[in-house]
Amino acid sequence: MPSFFRRKILILVLVAFIIFVTLIGFSIRERENISAPERFILDTTGVLQSIIHTPVEWVDNSIETFQDVLRVYEQNEVLKERLAEYEGLIVENQELEEEIEELRGTMERAEGLEKYSPVQASVIARSPERWFEQVTINRGSKHGIEKDMAVITKEGLIGKIQSTAAFHSTVKLLSGFDTSNKISSWVVKKNGDNVFGLVEGYDEESGRLLLGGINLDVKLKKGEKVISTGLGGVFPSRLQIGTVDEVKNDEYGLTKTAYIEPAADLYEVNQVIITRRSDQNDKESQEENS
Repeated sequence: MPSFFRRKILILVLVAFIIFVTLIGFSIRERENISAPERFILDTTGVLQSIIHTPVEWVDNSIETFQDVLRVYEQNEVLKERLAEYEGLIVENQELEEEIEELRGTMERAEGLEKYSPVQASVIARSPERWFEQVTINRGSKHGIEKDMAVITKEGLIGKIQSTAAFHSTVKLLSGFDTSNKISSWVVKKNGDNVFGLVEGYDEESGRLLLGGINLDVKLKKGEKVISTGLGGVFPSRLQIGTVDEVKNDEYGLTKTAYIEPAADLYEVNQVIITRRSDQNDKESQEENS
């Protein structure tokens, strides 16, 4: 009896397997028409695939777009950093070129001071309280700097030493000069008849030097150069002071006053030269004075 049931079950399994194989073969063969169950399964599967595929595709596209944006952002940040570096290098290069040009100019100016031992110095500070009147340089008495020595730049005269310490000095700029700080000067004429005058002040309103003591009968032209005469022993001769900009009669009508445009920029001072007399010239000067 048990063996009969086993054979029956085996027969049923074989029959089911044959039917299953037959159905698979029937379904995979090429047909123009499919059965209703197959159409239902196909439509159902298509709808489910569409429902699942749409959000999956949207998420995939969103992730790809975000990755693209992130890559563009990172590249943009790198480009910004490089651009900032290039801009910094350009500014630094311009500053170095300006400094080199200024140093070259001061060296050329120093070569023209035959009777002096010029000392080069750098401006290290500018007093906020007296910004337009004085600066501090990195040379002092240890470098042979003394009070009242003339100070120039490549453009011309800017002032004189006001006070000294061992390694630093204070320079009184022309913009801080008054009647107690006069500079004997020549207004250079083309015919050689130079006109004498005294730089005896600074007009803060116009930013020009005041050249006084000019005779009324003297005619000055705008643009004529003003240089130092070298008289008095403080300022060397032939230093550029400025150019004539305007001429007016003084308040008493006895002399003329010329407004002089300074040759040097008194507000942008970085490299300077102190006109220190050499020892030999000091001896000659003392012999001349005696």
